[in-house]
Amino acid sequence: MKALACELPATYGVPLSRWSAGEVAREAIDRGLVAEISGTTVWRWLCEDAIRPFYHRSWIFPRDPDFAEKASRVLDLYEGRWEDEALGEGEYVISADEKTSIQARCRRHASLPAGERGPMRVEHEYERKGALAYLAAWDVHRAKLFGRCEPKNGIEPFGRLVGEVMKEEPYASAERVFWIVDNGSSHRGEACVKRLEGEWPNLRLIHLPTHASWLKARSRSTSRWCSGRS
Repeated sequence: MKALACELPATYGVPLSRWSAGEVAREAIDRGLVAEISGTTVWRWLCEDAIRPFYHRSWIFPRDPDFAEKASRVLDLYEGRWEDEALGEGEYVISADEKTSIQARCRRHASLPAGERGPMRVEHEYERKGALAYLAAWDVHRAKLFGRCEPKNGIEPFGRLVGEVMKEEPYASAERVFWIVDNGSSHRGEACVKRLEGEWPNLRLIHLPTHASWLKARSRSTSRWCSGRS
């Protein structure tokens, strides 16, 4: 059973990226390894084993030739520095991102609160209401979050997020507000830099290296740990 769980499903023509405990149980029965077994039993056996075949590790190789320079700028901002000088009281760092294709659903009937005769009751069936995009801006040093839902992602929705933040104090009257973004289509390239910095004179747009979204919204303690970068 453990050997089966360590194999890639594609090896046996199974259209899965990796096994679930239930799929391992089903495959074991189909092969005649056991007459009957549950996914819960498979899960318990695998959890007790040292191999832990359900764990996985992904990787990516940075391909941006200026990766170190761009990453250093971002980590310095998380530390509160820019071009080797400490940020002033009137300077802020914002990390922004989008989460797309969030399914919007509505229960067919309202939930009923808990009472003397039982727990809260929640309707099982729901109606699909399409998909939404959630756009968020995180003030790295003040731990303040701005968020909004939009029907879709794009230049205009992202611009509305920027406007929501930049019209509010202390950002409206700040000396500089650094916005850290990835290379998504809604804020990619020099065209976006010119557009946003032209609209908001105190805004500075900072792009992450390509394929480095994991550098976004790191805490100050994490950036200190990474500051010994090479």
